[in-house]
Parts: sequence; structure tokens; C-alpha cells
Amino acid sequence: MAIEKCINEFDVGHVIFEEGSTGRELYVVLDGQVEIAKVNGPDKTVIVALGKGEFFGEMAVIDGSSRSATAIAAAPKTRVMRINHARFVYLVSQQPAFALMIMDALSKRLRASNERTYRAAANS
Repeated sequence: MAIEKCINEFDVGHVIFEEGSTGRELYVVLDGQVEIAKVNGPDKTVIVALGKGEFFGEMAVIDGSSRSATAIAAAPKTRVMRINHARFVYLVSQQPAFALMIMDALSKRLRASNERTYRAAANS
């Protein structure tokens, strides 16, 4: 598949994917910014804002479960590259550094989530 077919551009506020949807792609931010958020009607809680070189959607590409949050373009002309499941598996199997980068990011994200949960419980 040509790389151009894997790149999408979004304007501010455009939903890249919604929480609960199915998808087997990981996305890499090429330009702009993407917010990962929990959306409940008109209310939006941003979990993290990601910029150039950062990725999202890794949980669904790894385990095939539904999306755990909504991804929203947060800057004009936000460009992302989609990496489908087959390409992801190929990269992990052929590029140990890629696999380690994914594991490192997952570990950091889990630690941050644990810290937020701990703070929320301590403040209750």
C-alpha cells in the first residue's frame, strides 16, 4: 500500500475515532495535535494532548478491543499516519526498537493513569 493512502488530514474538532468503536489501526501524529478524551454528551475531559511523533490507538491494534477513548484533531491541518494491524505486527516482529518504543510508551501511560487514580482516591 502506498504511504500516501495511509495519511489523513483533519481540521480542528474532527473526530478521528470514537470511544467504543472498533478499529485495528495505530496512528502516528505527523503534524498538528490530537486530543485523547472521554466524551459524555457535550462534556469532554481531555486525557492527553499528543503532538508530532507521538502515537495513539495502540491498545486496539494490540488486543482488538474497542477504543477506550475518543481521538479528536486539536490543531488545523492535523495529519496522522494509520498503521494497520498487519503492518504493526510486521514492525514489531522485524524491528525490536519499535516494539520497545511501544512498550515504553504503554508503561509510561499506565504509570500516569495509576498516579491519577491514586490521587483521585486519596482526595475522596
